[in-house]
Amino acid sequence: MSRTVSIATLGCKTNQFESAALEERLRAAGYRLVPFEAGAELVVVNTCTVTAATDAQSRNLIRRARRLNAACRVVVTGCYAQVDPAGLQAIPGVTLVLGNEEKRDLPQLLESAEGILVGDIRSAAATSPLAISTFTDRSRAFVQIQNGCDAFCSYCIIPYARGRSRSVAPAQVQEQVRALVAAGYPEIVLTGIHIGGYGADLTPPTSLLALVRALQEESGLRRLRLGSIEPTEIPLELIEAVAASEILCPHFHIPLQAGDDAVLRRMNRVYDTAFFRTLIEAIHHRLPEAAIGLDLIAGFPGESEEEFANTLRLVQELPVTHLHVFPFSRRPGTPAATMPEQVAGELIKGRAARLRELGAVKQAAFARRFIGRQLEVVVEKGVRGGWRSGLSRHYLPVRFTGEATEGELRRLRVTALAEDGLHGELT
Repeated sequence: MSRTVSIATLGCKTNQFESAALEERLRAAGYRLVPFEAGAELVVVNTCTVTAATDAQSRNLIRRARRLNAACRVVVTGCYAQVDPAGLQAIPGVTLVLGNEEKRDLPQLLESAEGILVGDIRSAAATSPLAISTFTDRSRAFVQIQNGCDAFCSYCIIPYARGRSRSVAPAQVQEQVRALVAAGYPEIVLTGIHIGGYGADLTPPTSLLALVRALQEESGLRRLRLGSIEPTEIPLELIEAVAASEILCPHFHIPLQAGDDAVLRRMNRVYDTAFFRTLIEAIHHRLPEAAIGLDLIAGFPGESEEEFANTLRLVQELPVTHLHVFPFSRRPGTPAATMPEQVAGELIKGRAARLRELGAVKQAAFARRFIGRQLEVVVEKGVRGGWRSGLSRHYLPVRFTGEATEGELRRLRVTALAEDGLHGELT
């Protein structure tokens, strides 16, 4: 009988991608994947360490695994494991702590390794992709093109957890895309920690734009979506490439973080609001129906009412379509954690709520523009209450009824905007 394993994942799309790759490798090694609540013999916790809260969530998952099966073997990896391996190994039941570079060798290391295997990730000068051929419960496929970050924003621990920015060679990315297209995935999403910096570290240097152009020549690629890109790394040529393409999705995910120049300086962000406004207006002018999502942090240390009002005003005025809002949480080891004038928790919570309300208004206004029109969607997994869901090129989910298969590209006519989002009917 095969050994059972469950993988619990916290954090970003890069972690989710890497967990999917580990799952595939563990299956190949003879393990049977089971839900976390089933109490597997082996539990892998792929951690996030963006905030102190995610550290706590990781520790709680380890303890829950032991409550579900006191005899289970717990392996911890990911960003929290990279920055505090000793603290994690001290938790009862943890037999192995792996760094972010070491996690790729998990199946082999399970046979003999115990304790801590975490190298100096800041010294890593190259990266290779965790190849993957299938994604469980996903209608879209993700390809990791880059790892690490050189930005050192004052609130962020990721450069220490992921190392310097390192790009996957274009040929390896193209090979991965070909395999996933051949496996039937209609949409490929390019992911990484800092994909806008793709290629600068390679010899010869290249760029995200050059990679995108090469991938569009891949036979059979139907849709290509870009992950989060820093505002300073979106050249006009990339905007033009999206506008001219039937393959690239008109969707930009851009971290703003704050709409006040003083707050941006404290965050060690390398642009100001005037630059950001010009960028968003340029995207909207060239692609008036592009989805433009922003990341925002509410309650950064020292954020006054006036500074927060500046953020609200900027977002209200910009033609953006949705927001990803994060309440500020101190991350030990970052400059922001010890900054003076920390904002009170209740105030942070209230400001995050106001930003989310604004985001909901923006999202509804954007979605309403598509009522009565036809959209092509990727059919997603599962049926809830007779409804299926599909994701459009504009990053809009549309609920519909009727016969459809996960992973298909289908055309819908959008009929209404309801509380649960857009509704449509198959055409």
